Amino acid sequence: MPMSDGFRQRLTPNLPQIAAHFGTPFHIYDETGIRQTVRTLFAAFDGLPFREFFAVKALPNPHILRILAEEGCGFDCSSVPELVLARQIGAPPQNILFTSNNTTSEEFAAALADGGSWLNLDDAALLARLPRVPDAISFRMNPGSETGNTIIGRPEEAKFGIPREALADAYRAAQALGIQRFGLHQMVVSNERDAEAHLASVALLCDVARQIQEMLGHSLDFINIGGGLGIPYRPDDAPLNLGTLATGIRALWSDFPQTQLFMESGRYVTGPHGVLVTRVINRKTSYRQYVGVDASMSALMRPGMYGAYHHVDVLGAPPDSSTEVVDVVGSLCENNDKFAVQRALPITQPGDLLLIQDTGAHGHSMGFNYNGRLRPQELLLRADGRVERIRRAETLDDYFATLHDVDAALWQNP
Repeated sequence: MPMSDGFRQRLTPNLPQIAAHFGTPFHIYDETGIRQTVRTLFAAFDGLPFREFFAVKALPNPHILRILAEEGCGFDCSSVPELVLARQIGAPPQNILFTSNNTTSEEFAAALADGGSWLNLDDAALLARLPRVPDAISFRMNPGSETGNTIIGRPEEAKFGIPREALADAYRAAQALGIQRFGLHQMVVSNERDAEAHLASVALLCDVARQIQEMLGHSLDFINIGGGLGIPYRPDDAPLNLGTLATGIRALWSDFPQTQLFMESGRYVTGPHGVLVTRVINRKTSYRQYVGVDASMSALMRPGMYGAYHHVDVLGAPPDSSTEVVDVVGSLCENNDKFAVQRALPITQPGDLLLIQDTGAHGHSMGFNYNGRLRPQELLLRADGRVERIRRAETLDDYFATLHDVDAALWQNP
């Protein structure tokens, strides 16, 4: 979506100086916007036993996580490094949810260390890998033929979760280990902007929760409705009606007065509050017109991976600028290294700054090093107007570090 007016007003007047000071490319995030979105989310569910566990995979930076912790968020982690990040910023065990799949015993040991965390299991067979019996556990349900969406796909084809018909046996197996406190989880959509689609998913989850509670003989500690709240990447996309979603969930929750409502939003919280700033370095006329920039797909892979749309602005271009249809491309030796394909943009020249929008989630965090390209720095636009570097750009030393001191790791047949 086009940047919020507030973010634009806070960032763009000083962006040439910021880019000159730090160099390009960089992702920059808006502290004020992130805080406002979290407060709006909590206000929508005010009066319910609501808890937001931010999906760390969306933006795994401790400076961002501290902001979210200050606003009352917990953290949804799916790997050991994400657990470490949450713990390093001071999140207590009750504010950490560990949801993983194809999980090793060593990873579970890390999740249960330092007081443990909420464990959300993707498969009942994982019970056998737990190094100790936890106080509480939840299972992730796969509803089967119910509708998913394009990012996650059809649930019955997804690797995630336990089939609905196998859930009862999973809870019985956990009870047999002595576990008495339980939750239930489902995550079947991603970047979904239709409130009714979310409500249909939650209604199904609540139906199953009633059945599980009857079997257990007591209330679930929590029901985790997942995340997946969508944002409007395109200027003409309608935003999610959060009020409609909250009203519908309130009605469903009247049957669960003793059960906490968990949500694990990531993209919705931080996605609109980040942009990738990159500089035009080349223009090329071939069968198409190409605008080459100093960032590449290694800094934002969603367009290349999903064909995802990210809105692009040319800094300083007047609204009535002449436009041209271009592909905006990076320098990887891959033809899908494109931020925009056949997009009408104001005519650019080398040196111009482009703002690739909505990179506050699944942007830097999905970066990679193909072609030896190094991931860019991350900056934070503070509420007081200062700009702080919160992750430096990778260096050649970083890239080659794992090739050093490897000779001692040797096996040979005796």
